Amino acid sequence: MPRTLGLIGSGLIGTSLARLAVAAGMNVVLSNSRGPDTLADLVASLGEGARAATPDEAARAGDLVVVTIPLKAYDRLPVAALRGRTVLDTMNYYPQRDGRLAVLDSSELTSSSLVQRHLAGSRLVKAFNSIGSNQLFTLARPAGAPDRSALPVAGDDETAKQEAAQLLDTLGYDTVDTGTLAESWRSEPGTPVYTKPYLGEPPAGLTPADYFPWFLSTPGVPVPAARVRELVAEAERGRAGGVLPQGAGGSQASL
Repeated sequence: MPRTLGLIGSGLIGTSLARLAVAAGMNVVLSNSRGPDTLADLVASLGEGARAATPDEAARAGDLVVVTIPLKAYDRLPVAALRGRTVLDTMNYYPQRDGRLAVLDSSELTSSSLVQRHLAGSRLVKAFNSIGSNQLFTLARPAGAPDRSALPVAGDDETAKQEAAQLLDTLGYDTVDTGTLAESWRSEPGTPVYTKPYLGEPPAGLTPADYFPWFLSTPGVPVPAARVRELVAEAERGRAGGVLPQGAGGSQASL
């Protein structure tokens, strides 16, 4: 089991991952673009297993490093500090937030392939991008639990994918390998496995204005590995760039 998880980005997904990691007995080093002082309350709530740092420090401290920032900021990731490391990429392409990226709109690259090109010396694995932040926390279960969920991962390096699967197992999830980074579109926004299966059915009569608060608060429903495989197999590649959940606007760094 990795001992320390580095987090570059400490928004909704980053916070859920930090909480799961600390609960599993790991150390967590959190960072964001605004400086360690802005994370004082979050670190205090997590307890002794957590500390705040700069992105460069978090990258160097983590046995594994999760990058969970808006995709439009991918080119600010610390290349030198992440060189040689396994990096888990939770980022999704939302044009209404990130602006249009021609290389993604043309399907020349997936978003994770684009990030891997920037982090050429790192081993990138797409993970944690297909589930909402609250469901990520509430659906975690011990190994062997009958209601354990699975999450898709993709990557070009088999050892890195094994490391990612070990982390997922530690945090409470099974893993479904969806292939290489070129195939990571199978869990991108708009595909069958993206968020909706983990949410379950929204309440009858839910208004558009109420959808996002429900999205952030509902505990969700388990999605086992067999069902994730089915959903991934059903995916058809369309135009890149999903739609943010209703009411999310452009400010959510990571759902």
